[in-house]
Amino acid sequence: MNAVWARLAEHRGEITTAIVETGYMIGNSMLAAVLVGLPLGTILYLARPGGPYERRWLHAAVNVFVNVVRSVPFLLFVVALIPLTRWLVGTSFGTTAASVPLAIVAAALYARFSEQTLLDVPSQTVELARSLGASPRQLITRFLYSEARSGLILSLTTVTISMVSYSTIMGVVGGGGVGDFAIRYGYQTYEYDLMYATIALMIVAVMLIQGTGTLLARLLDHRGR
Repeated sequence: MNAVWARLAEHRGEITTAIVETGYMIGNSMLAAVLVGLPLGTILYLARPGGPYERRWLHAAVNVFVNVVRSVPFLLFVVALIPLTRWLVGTSFGTTAASVPLAIVAAALYARFSEQTLLDVPSQTVELARSLGASPRQLITRFLYSEARSGLILSLTTVTISMVSYSTIMGVVGGGGVGDFAIRYGYQTYEYDLMYATIALMIVAVMLIQGTGTLLARLLDHRGR
């Protein structure tokens, strides 16, 4: 055990850099999930057949995008997106480039999760909003999001944990982060104790994210109060 701690201390600079890079990638993907995924999920809910503002063509277009992104294996998706990534950020290598496919996947995942969460909102809530003459903006922000806020937080927590897992794959394609550290300093140099220590670090991170998300969702849940 002392030897493991000694090696971790020896690589503390690289570990710190890897953690920062992973945080940067996850932060960008979560920003995309909220700013892009949540509106897309709301469109899926509102424009669905029989929805409050039915637009079959719009629902079909967004639904196809979400399904395509979610169905492609992530590593293949990253490779296929290299031309777009290079066009957007000028390179296909590095942490910023790695954030592009992560952001798109996060947006698609959260779009689907948020749609499912909004579908759980009682229909009476929508009927009440429309009877009160609520505008589409008011229906979304004051009724739907307010009613579904706990579920939306839990969904975002799930997406965040998925991004932690996906971010480790980016090390394979030069994206940096904790996954890259585990591969280069643990697996490739046969220092498996470093690799297992990295895995333990990821487990702790996931537990903290899940605990924080669950606590926040519980605090925002108005049901039963």
